[in-house]
Amino acid sequence: MASERRRPGQYVCGIDAALGVIGGKWKVLIIWALHEYPGIRFGELRRQVPGVTVKVLASHLHELEEDGIVHRVAYDEVPPRVEYSLTEAGMLLNKALGPLGAWGRDNIMGGADHREHPARS
Repeated sequence: MASERRRPGQYVCGIDAALGVIGGKWKVLIIWALHEYPGIRFGELRRQVPGVTVKVLASHLHELEEDGIVHRVAYDEVPPRVEYSLTEAGMLLNKALGPLGAWGRDNIMGGADHREHPARS
């Protein structure tokens, strides 16, 4: 998947390339949640992104990990424990999404004072 997305010449501009990584409804919300709650476990992450299915969340986390946005740590414990966080590239991507959230808040939501969440800001 990641190798398909990163073929030279596949994208026409930087925005096209970025949307290749964050495309869809859920990835931006996952990135936001991982920024807000570093080292979060799967179940808690699912609670922070209401409406996402287990299958979609697992798939998107895997894709974001392949793209170098998410870091996954699996602990050798019983029961198994896995934590997710943003990589440096993921933190930069989250920061880049800030102006998009501000635009949505100011132009779609009417400038209401909302928490800086990509889906709500």
